[in-house]
Formats: sequence, C-alpha cells, structure tokens
Amino acid sequence: MRKQRTLKNEIKASGIGLHSGKKVEIALEPAKENTGIIFYSEDKEQQIEVSTKSVIGTQLATTIGKNGVGIGTVEHLLSTLFALHIDNVFIRLKGREVPIMDGSSAPWVYLIKTAGIVEQNAYKKAIIITKPIKVKEDGKFAAFIPSKDFKISYSINFNNSFIGKQRIDITVTEQSFIKEISKARTFGLLKDIEYLQAHNLALGGSLDNAVVVDEYGIVNEDPLRYENEFVRHKVLDAIGDLSILGFDIRGKYIAYKSGHDLNNKLVNELIKNRASYEIVGTPHREKVVEASVWKTVKEKA
Repeated sequence: MRKQRTLKNEIKASGIGLHSGKKVEIALEPAKENTGIIFYSEDKEQQIEVSTKSVIGTQLATTIGKNGVGIGTVEHLLSTLFALHIDNVFIRLKGREVPIMDGSSAPWVYLIKTAGIVEQNAYKKAIIITKPIKVKEDGKFAAFIPSKDFKISYSINFNNSFIGKQRIDITVTEQSFIKEISKARTFGLLKDIEYLQAHNLALGGSLDNAVVVDEYGIVNEDPLRYENEFVRHKVLDAIGDLSILGFDIRGKYIAYKSGHDLNNKLVNELIKNRASYEIVGTPHREKVVEASVWKTVKEKA
C-alpha cells in the first residue's frame, strides 16, 4: 500500500474536444489529501466529483455529470492520473469535454511529469477482488478475478482485415503504463468516422488525434506506435473507466471486445456484489486480506 499523491505545480493546457470539435481550456491544480479527483465546469459553475455515481454516459466515450451538467471524454486523463498515482487533483475546464490532445495519454504523462508529483501523508485505499465477477452481452464480456497485482488481459476481434484479432497481457504499473500503453492512440474505421461526422459526432476527430483505418491499412502518414496499438488503446480506455472506482485495484481485469459501456457495467456489478471485494486502508489490513484471498484461491484450486 502506498501514500496518496498530488501535483507539485499547476498544469494548464488547451486543445480540441474530440466529439464537439470545440476548443477546450483545462487546468489541473494540486489538492489536499482525501480530496479525490474533482472536475469543475467553469462554463456551468458546476463541480463534479469522479465516482461510480458520476458516470452519466458511455456512448463513444465516458461522460461524468451532475445536476444536468456533463463533462465528456474523461477516460484518457483519468487513465493517466490512475497509472501515475495522482489521487488528489482539482480540474478546471472551459468546455464540455476533456481535450483529446494527440488521442493518447502521452501528452498527459509529459505534463504531469513536468509539473512534478508530491507524496502526501494519508494512505491510498485499495479494492481487493476476492471473488470473480463478470458481465457479458452480445458476445462481449468483461470480468474481474482475484490477483495480487492489477493485471489486464484484453482481446479484440474487429471485422477489419488490418486490425483483426489482437491481445495483450500486462501488469499495470506506472512504468509499464508509460512504456507500453500511454502512447496508444484512439482509432476508428474510416467508414464509421464518416458516418459519425455526418451525424454531428467525432467533429474534432482528425489524423492528428486518431488512427484511421480502412481495409488496406492506416490512412495516417505516421506509422503505428506499437505493432498492436489498437488493443493497447483499449487497455488505456479500460484503465480510465475502471479508475472510476476510486481505489487502487488488486485484481485481474479480463475483457473480450469490451468498451466504455461494458466496463461501466462491470464496475457497477462489482460494487453491488459486496462479497466480491474488500476495501482496505492500511498496509497491515491489505496484507491480511490478501493472505485470506490467496488461501481461499489455493483451497479451491
């Protein structure tokens, strides 16, 4: 178990909203321990605390909201904050969604590392998966099973000859996230993007912030950043979606063709099934619970 962390200095940035196509200004400010992650819409003067109850939309991106005010496309930033262990931060936003930047988490990693990180006194609570939990629909599924570390096994299968089937297995740490996940960009099929933009969606999408794929390969001039960049980006999204839990995660997430909606359903299903997890707040308690979980797992094996 680790201590909570926040930013050392304020971060300011601007960019384009992926779906709105509008310019967005954003500022990340240090916050006191046990604050959590809080967004503030300067346009609507509404504060939105990130939690399992704050998710109001999962179509094409994850949207959080309160009192009729929503902030969209939060998953890339939340994924970075989770992986870099930034637990307490106040985020001011002029606009209705987090800027897409280059479609990955790499710009956020750079900005956070440049701003610096400060360790605080309070411990970060962890959620320990004690029993398997699973959600599935339309041939897709997402699940949690017990694991001493936060691990991810993710598979995709696209009806596209270039993307096809891809899989990745990874233990999520700050270092593995930065090296193996953070640079993976959001992506889409050319035919789907044309349809979305015709219906006033993905208006800010471009070759500068997404990998666009047709049946022959990528449309972008720049090459892929990873051989299997597509499944790696799905992992990036999933980490952001799962971070809504508000805890460090001790468990393995397994998914097949999952997305924002199914990820959110898994989070809600987990919280409803109290016997499937335990929350710990001290190093001693974490060791006790982990020992109990692994004793049970061995007995069942």
